Amino acid sequence: MPEQPFLLPEFYLPYPARLNPHLDRAREHSKAWARELDMIDVPQHGTVIWTERDLDSHDYALLCAYTHPDAGADELDLITDWYVWVFYFDDHFLELYKRTGDIDSARTYLDRLEQFMPVEGEITATPENPVERGLADLWNRTVPHRSAGWRRRFADSTKALLDESLWELANINEGRLANPIEYVEMRRKVGGAPWSANLVEHSVHAEVPDAIAASRPMEVLRDCFADSVHLRNDLFSYQREVQDEGELSNGVLVFEKFLGLSTQQAADAVNDLITSRLHQFEHTALTEVPALFDEHCVDAAARAATFAYVKGLQDWQAGGHEWHLRSSRYMNDDAVTGRQGFGTSAARIFGSVLATAPQRLRAYHSTPFSMADVPRPSLELPVPLRLSPHLESCRRRNVDWARRTGLLDGVVWDERKLRAADLPLCAAGTHPDATADALDVTSDWLTWRSYADDYYPLVFGATRDLAGAKAATFRLPAFMPAEGAPMPAPATPLEAGLADLWPRTAAERRPAVRRAVETMTSSWLWELANQAQNRIPDPIDYVGMRRHTSGADLTTSLSRGHAVPPELYRTRPVQTIEHTATDVTWLVNDLYSYRKEIQYEGELHNAVLVVRNFLNCTEERAFEVVTDLVHARVAEFEHSVATELPALYRDDATEEALLGFVQGLRDRMAGTLHWHENSARYAEPELGYHPTPAPAPAFGGPTGIGTSSLRISALLPTP
Repeated sequence: MPEQPFLLPEFYLPYPARLNPHLDRAREHSKAWARELDMIDVPQHGTVIWTERDLDSHDYALLCAYTHPDAGADELDLITDWYVWVFYFDDHFLELYKRTGDIDSARTYLDRLEQFMPVEGEITATPENPVERGLADLWNRTVPHRSAGWRRRFADSTKALLDESLWELANINEGRLANPIEYVEMRRKVGGAPWSANLVEHSVHAEVPDAIAASRPMEVLRDCFADSVHLRNDLFSYQREVQDEGELSNGVLVFEKFLGLSTQQAADAVNDLITSRLHQFEHTALTEVPALFDEHCVDAAARAATFAYVKGLQDWQAGGHEWHLRSSRYMNDDAVTGRQGFGTSAARIFGSVLATAPQRLRAYHSTPFSMADVPRPSLELPVPLRLSPHLESCRRRNVDWARRTGLLDGVVWDERKLRAADLPLCAAGTHPDATADALDVTSDWLTWRSYADDYYPLVFGATRDLAGAKAATFRLPAFMPAEGAPMPAPATPLEAGLADLWPRTAAERRPAVRRAVETMTSSWLWELANQAQNRIPDPIDYVGMRRHTSGADLTTSLSRGHAVPPELYRTRPVQTIEHTATDVTWLVNDLYSYRKEIQYEGELHNAVLVVRNFLNCTEERAFEVVTDLVHARVAEFEHSVATELPALYRDDATEEALLGFVQGLRDRMAGTLHWHENSARYAEPELGYHPTPAPAPAFGGPTGIGTSSLRISALLPTP
């Protein structure tokens, strides 16, 4: 056995591992089941995937006994069979398709598997290999006991687990290594932890209520669970995957190459990310889930079921780690002699909490309004800029609109700040083909979004008025009513601007615009909560939320480009190019706005600060990493457009729609960068400028909504 490439790091182990008493029965049952399905010692296309010794040494029954310690005997047998199947699939796919690079046969193979997991009705296809036979058997033994909502979620996560194996295979064939954002998001799908989370619900007989299953807190818990499970697996499997199998889908390798680290440094950085995700899991479970229950009036039984699920995810974390320390499938020679000494469970928990305490505390020790001594960014993107010919006239009308709706209140904005921001320039670059009227609407929406983005931290953040922020956010949908529904009188400039924009927005775009505004403003409450706690976000949570806080969905919903058919819009290539383009725009914003936000606004939500805190590095190094992320996401965008999108071209109309969509995203990236380079919003002398408060605006709304802004000027920092 070759020498291990790195010493296993000191893991954060906050929960004790417990062993299910039905382990021996599950071992016996799962071996008999695997043998019956020809998984053991039976060649597949001339290759033996597993010998009996392989199955015994991997010990998947031990994995399930650790990760599902409270499951009954029958339930543990079923869960163990599922894991035997999924690991067999992984090795079967490796031997038949990853090692050969036969992507066409792999696609046919994966397409057939969907026939053996119908959400409704019976399986009608005839299984032809051990993977298909195993899936058919397990599906029939599992789904009849679960609700329609659970079956749908489980089918989706199983399909993602299977289908995204093609992404790994394509990268191997091209010798392409993913960037960190791409890797984490794709690893969730291909790694199978969301699938494992569904099985946790099954094993504890406690389903998450459908009403909250898709909410942010529940998605964060599932994603934190998935990321920590997958990244832990990457540490233990690095030697087998990277050095033996030539695998490129490994987080240690991704960090090694992207950050320019040694293998040991990359392993330690991946472990720090695991710790951060577990801290985020705990934070969400303690601070967001209880509020979610109250918001949705979840009854006592459903609350108990949800907490049983959360506890099941914790048990899985602890048990999964214990199994990795013991299974022959993984690199764990130094588990006893190295930093991972077994010891007693209590001692390991105490030691791990103590060792990771500095990382947890660092997230709460940001110093607001600290100096930000960094040069102004200089970026180039390989996308051409196009500008609308209606820019100048749009600028004039934009100032008149802002004055008429009260946005130039002298507290948040005045005319100088509006002209310095020059939002029509942004609209002209991101929507270059818009008519004059359409450009005005887009420009005014961007102006409203930017005013609102300044309004929330200034009016509510400075006073830690979370209740006032929630009340203001709750009122906003009333100014985007359904067709024919009445609209109340606006009480603030924020409401007045929205009330004016809504009837000017094209009717067919209104549902998407409304969803985008609701998502964006709700995400600002997340920012305010972090601000109140002086908490720098976890890096992965930040990426996901930044797409919402930036208002990217609003920009998309206002696009005048070609409409992509819904069935194609949901595909991975289309989602990839949209997410990468979105990430480029907010990463660019974070680079250009860093000094404004950190030094002059006391902000915590900036990628440079998040990276600096996570890597515990200098500002200069954090700037380099974020800049590299911009370039990596642009490269991923162009790669997906060139290699994945053409497979979706069904006819000339479809191709035209998709290429029009791509052009719109390129315009958005180029126009956003051009605006940041030329807008005075992020440059001296505007950084230290504060408007002089004007007389009370005409919007005399309820105390705490309309009048709170009049008390803000006294709280502003002195630059």
